[in-house]
Amino acid sequence: MNRFSGNITNIRAYSLEQNHLAQMCGSKQLFRDRYVILRIIGRGGFGITFLAQDAVLPGNPLCVIKQLCPKVTSPRSWQSACQRFEKEAKTLAKLGSHSQIPMLLDYFEGNGELYLVQEYIRGWTLAREVRRNGIKTEAEAKQFLRELLPVLQYLYQNQVIHRDIKPLNLLRCVDDQRIVLIDFGAVKENLTDVGATSLNHNINTNFVGTMGFAPPEQFSLRPVYASDIYALGMTCIYLLTGKGPLEMEHDSQTGEVCWYNYVNVSDSFTRILSKMVKISLNERFQKPSDVMRALNAENDFPHLAHCLATQPLNIHPPAPVEATEEYISPTARTAIAIRQWQAKLKAKQSHLS
Repeated sequence: MNRFSGNITNIRAYSLEQNHLAQMCGSKQLFRDRYVILRIIGRGGFGITFLAQDAVLPGNPLCVIKQLCPKVTSPRSWQSACQRFEKEAKTLAKLGSHSQIPMLLDYFEGNGELYLVQEYIRGWTLAREVRRNGIKTEAEAKQFLRELLPVLQYLYQNQVIHRDIKPLNLLRCVDDQRIVLIDFGAVKENLTDVGATSLNHNINTNFVGTMGFAPPEQFSLRPVYASDIYALGMTCIYLLTGKGPLEMEHDSQTGEVCWYNYVNVSDSFTRILSKMVKISLNERFQKPSDVMRALNAENDFPHLAHCLATQPLNIHPPAPVEATEEYISPTARTAIAIRQWQAKLKAKQSHLS
């Protein structure tokens, strides 16, 4: 069933003064006979995000309503935007079964606007966490990667690229301290008119990401799964240094961030992070599982080192066996050696007494 009408009413400048939900903030009026709009918690080029309360469900839980404003100028473009939006929403609904991704509760169209209703995560961003508590240690940064890489692997298995992983899009849940990935690039894509021909126009309207955290191929509108690995690596570097990618020096030849000048971590971890944020796709980790494997191997190095013989073993050679022309089996040789050792021990004890 088509959940969207063919009406289009938003061929106009987008402003808070004309926004119905913005006018409802703080009032007792219900949106769609269900949601109490509390306040605006975010605003960007893709629309506005509101904190709301579900007046129908028991306990009146909080939720997030994302209002998207597709930039379209014809009914045909509007219908195409609605179809894409519905497809993206269904993808988010499937992803929301993961404990580190907000659950999609509903999606619909109203008055020429598109809406998503998602689970509200109580917590704070990792950017705020670093500002308040300071930078992370190497051990904490590794733990962060071990928490997030399975989420990226889950996205990879579902053929989804987030495209905007950064400290502001990672929430530390106040209830159980888990890290939740929010603000999916899948629905942040601008739903513009089909058939736009200007290259510059396409770049301005279709690029999804954040300068510094997004890799070069993303600026060319060709993101791949390894693009999220790059952004995750840059986020990890931010946790270690407290600096964003644009605040650090870049190699004049490769264009890569010289992040290792701002923090002291082990050589093995430096190699892993450096491979995560390689400019060249061919040199970068291709899948989240590749990074996890490298981290696990690095974790095993100290244990393997104890298994390697770097010094001569201090083992005394067995007592010589008296020469004989007869064949003596290994068992007999051992028995002879034991008797000789017992005789020496008995003689030593007699001497001491």
